[in-house]
Amino acid sequence: MELGFYTFGDVHPSPVTGEVVSPGQRLRDVLERIRLADEVGLQYAGIGEHHRPDYAISSPSTVIAAALAQTSAITVGSAVTVLSTEDPVRVYQQFATMDLYSQGRVELLAGRGSFIESYPLFGASLDDYDELYDEKISLLLQLDLAERTTWSGRFRPALDDALVLPRPFDKPGRGTHLEIAVATGGNPQSSARAGLLGLPISYAIIGGQPASFAPLVDLYRRSYEQAGDAVRERLAPDARPFVAVAGMGFIGDDSRQARELFYPYWLESMRRIASERGFSMPNRISYESQSARGGAYFIGNPEEVAERIVALHAVLGHDRQAFQMDLSGVPQRESLRAIELLGTRVAPLVADALR
Repeated sequence: MELGFYTFGDVHPSPVTGEVVSPGQRLRDVLERIRLADEVGLQYAGIGEHHRPDYAISSPSTVIAAALAQTSAITVGSAVTVLSTEDPVRVYQQFATMDLYSQGRVELLAGRGSFIESYPLFGASLDDYDELYDEKISLLLQLDLAERTTWSGRFRPALDDALVLPRPFDKPGRGTHLEIAVATGGNPQSSARAGLLGLPISYAIIGGQPASFAPLVDLYRRSYEQAGDAVRERLAPDARPFVAVAGMGFIGDDSRQARELFYPYWLESMRRIASERGFSMPNRISYESQSARGGAYFIGNPEEVAERIVALHAVLGHDRQAFQMDLSGVPQRESLRAIELLGTRVAPLVADALR
């Protein structure tokens, strides 16, 4: 079981002190967190993408590159790359370059994005929401097959025997292929698509009961098996289904203190999203409910969080769990402590339980 964290580089005013951290400082904070995650043995760090004033990261590949240059073992990936409003050729070149110099430690998580601000920014129409993603993920995967590509579609100029370089790092068991995964919030069609394409899948679980995703995970695995030989011809011979789960979490030395510390930052973030999208306003009752056993928030001391990861694994059989632990600017000291506890206390407990 891989463990890690992901971030969008929140730069909201602190709901506790009112302090505002500059985007530059937040980027330095993010890199410090990833260096620590590498040191304590975590396997994954994800860098999100938003084009809004309340987040510092609009170019995840730039931050990923900086993080890879300062670490030695951890996989660093996008969480997510909003592929619908990107040029797959340029994205492929960027990630293949990072894959080369990091010796296979980069991951491209391709999604539509949870916000839509990138569509007008880059001249894409929301009327083409599904068609954009379908075309661009297909092109991205075709680029990964060979260094020369012939292709045509609706949303970018055609390619005629185009040479696309560089090629990714030649990794044992994978060959010269990028690690490309599909992100979803729980859409059955996305689960089936990822399986049929033979790609890893990452489920963003931000509410409800994570165990309820079991039918989607089963659909993904059945679709993967359905793809059969057609998938294995494109991928490495030992390729297998891979399921990641992403959601909110926070680890502290004491369970009650961890929930108390995280609450105002969670509340500020949820209030802002609820106001923008017309959702019902969050409150302490919903927070405590979601933080309890079986809920979507993994908040508590190391033993409690480890126990809940293991319990979810018994239902989903997932391969990775990553936590968003810095909502609305959780202070750097507390963020670093949560990462340290995840690597030094939670990870060994989970590993021992799953042996």
